[in-house]
Amino acid sequence: MIHFQSFTGTVTAISDYNFGTDGEGEGCYKVITVENHLGSIVHFIVSPATYFIDHAMILTGDRVTGYYDGNAPVPLIYPPQYQALIMAKVSPYQNVTVDYFDSQLVSRDGQLQLNLSPSTQLLLTNGQAFTSNPANRNLIVIYGPSTKSIPAQTTPYRVIIWCRG
Repeated sequence: MIHFQSFTGTVTAISDYNFGTDGEGEGCYKVITVENHLGSIVHFIVSPATYFIDHAMILTGDRVTGYYDGNAPVPLIYPPQYQALIMAKVSPYQNVTVDYFDSQLVSRDGQLQLNLSPSTQLLLTNGQAFTSNPANRNLIVIYGPSTKSIPAQTTPYRVIIWCRG
């Protein structure tokens, strides 16, 4: 089961990531280097399967959050290098949470509870409508204001169901 972890910071570099000798993947993979306000650095390996929220184009200088599987093996190098599953451009107009949500639509970390409304869009990562119950799944939640309670409650704008892994 995926255990989503995240790292937020400013993109300091974007470069091609080449591996293998056949050249077939050339230009298809990127390394996005992100530095947070404490000076910690992470390299995110971005593949064609990485989901970019709102299909945002990420550029050097953008503030982003990269989500990765905290249970996945990683090489013991510095700076750490993670396979990016989801990338989000930080925006003052929307919040993003990626986590497993239980039968009560409370996140695994217990920090967010979803109150779905008829206007909440339920989508798959390919943009198609999701017509089942989103409970007990990995979700990408895009929302605005939330309560100050624990867990915070919000009525999300969009919920994207992560059907992989």
